[in-house]
Amino acid sequence: MKHLIPFKTDISGIEAPKIFDFPFHYSPHKLARIAATELQEYLRNQQDWEHDFGLKPGSEEVGLGKMFGVLVVKDQAGRLAYLSAFSGRLAGTNVLPPFVPPVHDTLVEGEFYRLGEAQLTKMNEELEGLERDEEYLNLKQNLIRRKAENEARIEEQRSAIRADRKRRKQKRIEAKQLLSEERYQELESELVKESTRQSYDLKKLKLQLAHELEELQRSIDVHEEKIESLREQRRKKSGALQRQIFEQFQFLNAKGDWRSLYDIFQYTINENPPAGAGDCAAPKLLHYAFQHKLEPLCMAEFWWGTPPKMEVRKHQQFYPACRGKCEPILGHMLQGMAVEPNPLLVPHDAPAELEVLFEDEHIVAINKPHEFLSVPGKNVEDSVFLRMKEKNPQATGPLIVHRLDMSTSGILLVAKSREAHKGLQLQFKERSISKRYLAVLDGLLDEDQGLINLPLRVDLNDRPRQLVCYEYGKGAVTKWEVLKRANGKTTVYFYPITGRTHQLRVHAAHSQGLATAILGDDLYGTPADRLYLHAQRICFKHPISGEEIELEAEVDWGV
Repeated sequence: MKHLIPFKTDISGIEAPKIFDFPFHYSPHKLARIAATELQEYLRNQQDWEHDFGLKPGSEEVGLGKMFGVLVVKDQAGRLAYLSAFSGRLAGTNVLPPFVPPVHDTLVEGEFYRLGEAQLTKMNEELEGLERDEEYLNLKQNLIRRKAENEARIEEQRSAIRADRKRRKQKRIEAKQLLSEERYQELESELVKESTRQSYDLKKLKLQLAHELEELQRSIDVHEEKIESLREQRRKKSGALQRQIFEQFQFLNAKGDWRSLYDIFQYTINENPPAGAGDCAAPKLLHYAFQHKLEPLCMAEFWWGTPPKMEVRKHQQFYPACRGKCEPILGHMLQGMAVEPNPLLVPHDAPAELEVLFEDEHIVAINKPHEFLSVPGKNVEDSVFLRMKEKNPQATGPLIVHRLDMSTSGILLVAKSREAHKGLQLQFKERSISKRYLAVLDGLLDEDQGLINLPLRVDLNDRPRQLVCYEYGKGAVTKWEVLKRANGKTTVYFYPITGRTHQLRVHAAHSQGLATAILGDDLYGTPADRLYLHAQRICFKHPISGEEIELEAEVDWGV
């Protein structure tokens, strides 16, 4: 089996896992790490194909990193080996040894996708030709020019009418004093006729000019109908081609059942698969394993090369499978296999009592433990909100003023009344509340302090991860300063100026931020015993009394 790679490393003393990792939240097994190391060694030294990963000096800006994956398997003879795969395309192709092939190769010459793509390209060229047609563009320019000229002519005639109206008014005043009543009435009749004639002439001019514009507009409409008709043909052709591709991506699961990409996604929120679904490393690896009667044992996916501009990715860092593209697919593929339960749904040891840092009849300040929810989740109800609701049944406020990530510990403010909630919310909105977080970074920083300004938005294909996005992201600003450096770690203070989702985690891990993830960050870094991020200090005005309040919640991590 040409894609099955034997281990070069001696693995005889390593026990194979008995249950497959939950693919969206796990630490790779030792066997998967060894397989990943061997694959990385191949990537570092191979000369079979060329791809610029941005790892050579001077190629960082043009290079393109890639996600790779390994799957440790057992063959029918009981021997252990591994498979490898890449996400998307590599070196301009879908098929590249030693990696497993794609579930469906859209790049095969003469295949329906290539033919359909050629037809769409031709339609795009025709559409571009229609949109750039010189006669059409001249007609549009003439229409704009004629509209401006017509407005000027109409305004000129209106000005003349207004001047004549003033003249007639003055004439009436003078005639009233000089002419007899009979002669005055004759003059009045002449003036009324003159006014009526001018109004008629103006209407006639408007109709004439509007008719001329209609002739121009009709010529433009004929051309634009051709454009719109071609656009609709292209839309239908593209949709049909996409549907055909979705049907061709057929995934085999552990039970031997097949399902198409279209069938898998039709009952999801968005119904249609996102771009690139089915081309990630994990589905490729599992599909190949099931096709060839190999038993999947464990897997690992890692990033190789320069990070993308928007996402948090680090060279050689392990990452879980993406949720938007892979969760529905892997949900089908892993049926029939023993898989670790989702660790995020496994109940943690909840504290019997929450530590109260401050409380009066209006507000409460809680020292929230890590891995404890601020508000109820989809599968777990126990939270600060629920505890406070039980403790303060008469509270009239929404209670929770702001939130901390489940994995983040530290100070959380709670309002007991609507008035207190409104007062605190206003301070958060005006950014008059001062907050300080303590964090341990999984690496050493060179500088001692700085300011990070990276706008953030949610990754629609991999919620709840956030992306750096200058086009659609919301402004996010963080000040930071180093407290100490020890044992390859850096302890810092974070001062968030804004309060975006995962702001501190992304600003720490992103290549344009500190490029050093917070220790234990399972989304943007490497999982550990906990996320080393703690809301340590907060300063605010009491929402009722106006008194300045400063609270601190110390934590001793021994790091």
